[in-house]
Amino acid sequence: MSKGFDDLLSKVSQCSKKKVSVAVAQDGPVLEAVEEARKRNIADAILVGDADKIKSIADELSIDLNNFEVIDVKDDVEAATKAVSLVHEGKADMYMKGLINTKDFLKSVLNKEVGLRTDKTLSHVCVFEIKGHEGLLFLTDVAFLPYPSLDDKVAIINNTVEIAKACGIDTPKVAPIAAVEVVNPKMPVTVEADELTKMNAEGKITGCIVDGPLSLDLAIDREAAKHKGAEGRKIVGDADILLFPDIHAGNITYKALTHLCDCKNGNILTGTKAPVILTSRSDSTEVKVNSLALGAVVAESLKNN
Repeated sequence: MSKGFDDLLSKVSQCSKKKVSVAVAQDGPVLEAVEEARKRNIADAILVGDADKIKSIADELSIDLNNFEVIDVKDDVEAATKAVSLVHEGKADMYMKGLINTKDFLKSVLNKEVGLRTDKTLSHVCVFEIKGHEGLLFLTDVAFLPYPSLDDKVAIINNTVEIAKACGIDTPKVAPIAAVEVVNPKMPVTVEADELTKMNAEGKITGCIVDGPLSLDLAIDREAAKHKGAEGRKIVGDADILLFPDIHAGNITYKALTHLCDCKNGNILTGTKAPVILTSRSDSTEVKVNSLALGAVVAESLKNN
């Protein structure tokens, strides 16, 4: 089981070296990230975008472009279409967002002819290594699905369980998060969390343990579970996956962790044919490199399964 990103990087070293296709690659932080990923043997990169701008930025950063394949496409939308087609055709293992707005990037992911769409619901997973917390913690969905339905939540669980298994967690523990840990008909979130738990018990959601509703403290803090007399729950402060009721709860938690805690994280879009690295422009180079490492591990798992 991967206890942190160092363990994930160790997992990457056991895989064949991956290749990432970058859409609109004329972006300093992205070029720094793919250069670091190359140096760490995580992945090589194909840089699709304005070649003149890519060269100018690379020169400023002292990055040798001879280590990369550069494909000159000036128009952003056309560059994204070209970049995603490389993954669709099996010429690259992962797809990464560069200096392109998220809407156009996602349109390329969903392109019916050359994109990475499947019959699965797309969802976003953030993987955290937090100082003082044992093991990796998977947060979902914090950036893609605003108000997931019950069916969406089943899909999110299935998507995230695949990611957790790729990271070495054989039977991930999934905690549908709510404000309270009891079912209250006046709080629909708790009713849906209970329904997900029942579906897991009935074999409709497999490969994991689902226990909800759970308040956040019971999901991640063993002492809190002990003090509240919740030792009889299937999850007692040892959740691997936090399933949030909506994007607000997830995004607030994500930003609280990144701005207030000593932590590392990486992000990935799931439900696609290949890993999609969808990071924010405000994310650090380290976050982007961690996301590439996560994508490489998931790409290896997809190849093997």
